[in-house]
Amino acid sequence: MSDHHIHVIAFTIPYPPNYGGVIDVYYKLVALHRAGVKIHLHCYQYDRDPAPELQEICHEVHYYPRKTGMASARSLTPYIVQSRQEETLIARLQKDKAPILFEGLHSCFYIDDERLKGRDKIYRESNIEHRYYYHLFKAEPTMRKRLYFLTEAMKLKIFENKLQHASLMLVVSEEDRKYLKKRFPQKRVIHLPSFHANESFKGREGLGRYVLYHGNLSVAENSKVATYIATHIAPDAAMPIILAGLNPNEKVRSAIAKSNNSILVANPSEEELNRLVANAHSHLMLTFQATGLKLKLLNTLYQGRHIIANSAMCSGTNIHQVVHLAENKEEVINTINRLKNIPFTPEERKKREETLNDFYTNTANARKLMELIGVCP
Repeated sequence: MSDHHIHVIAFTIPYPPNYGGVIDVYYKLVALHRAGVKIHLHCYQYDRDPAPELQEICHEVHYYPRKTGMASARSLTPYIVQSRQEETLIARLQKDKAPILFEGLHSCFYIDDERLKGRDKIYRESNIEHRYYYHLFKAEPTMRKRLYFLTEAMKLKIFENKLQHASLMLVVSEEDRKYLKKRFPQKRVIHLPSFHANESFKGREGLGRYVLYHGNLSVAENSKVATYIATHIAPDAAMPIILAGLNPNEKVRSAIAKSNNSILVANPSEEELNRLVANAHSHLMLTFQATGLKLKLLNTLYQGRHIIANSAMCSGTNIHQVVHLAENKEEVINTINRLKNIPFTPEERKKREETLNDFYTNTANARKLMELIGVCP
């Protein structure tokens, strides 16, 4: 090929870009397209429709059915990997010698395939998956799902050995970089932050009237945090707390209903959520599991005012200097109350913008990515 091409294997159809891993994939495609790279996108279809919008930024787009069901679940290969395999895909990969970007461990079924021997194979990490599944196991209340998450965590830890066949690993946090470098000392492991929707800093100066926590409330970890906030933080907070997100379960709804200082906004539209983020006075960014930079934190850094976060949320990043750290219930409540009448200032805005521009801009990170994989138009 005379032009600069790259194959990208995505674990799902990366449009619309409305949750964590998909956001990173989609805006990476956008950045590479703007830089002149011709993208051959391969994506697994199971819960999303084909997206004509992807044709506008990719040289070609291919869809493959995901093999869900018991046949994949019984395998010793992790379900998220075993269910993403298709011979048509590897046949297409063999038609040229362009680099191959594997998005997430989910997409790595063919990373050790002999037919790809000698190819530049880049692994894009989004989580240390066995750790993530183990945290899901600990957070999940139902026994059947707990068993599934624990079994998958063990399978994922074993499958992780296949990453030795990657020529380069690109990871989302410094902590994850250290882990994979220790695991694979002979490999190049580079910290490349997540790509995202933000072109510029939009945080408003001044005061807001409420505190916001947002996330996908059907996910066990987020549900646990939301319940904790409604039960233990909201009663003593000097400002009302809005908890917003997708599909809140009954436990979350019940905890918020019993609290006289928290408000549920279930299934907000993208426009409504953006408005909530922009107008909030403070943002609660708390997690019980340190799993790399969370994209909702990055988006809020670009769009919001004060951010109250714990160390687990900031793990592996350089953003500690632009958030208010709070590690326990008392510290979170005290920080909310202390910030109540303190406006977000031009000085804070400038400091945050400089921090973000130093390391998290899509343009700079796309340039870095192209240099690393040798596709520089």
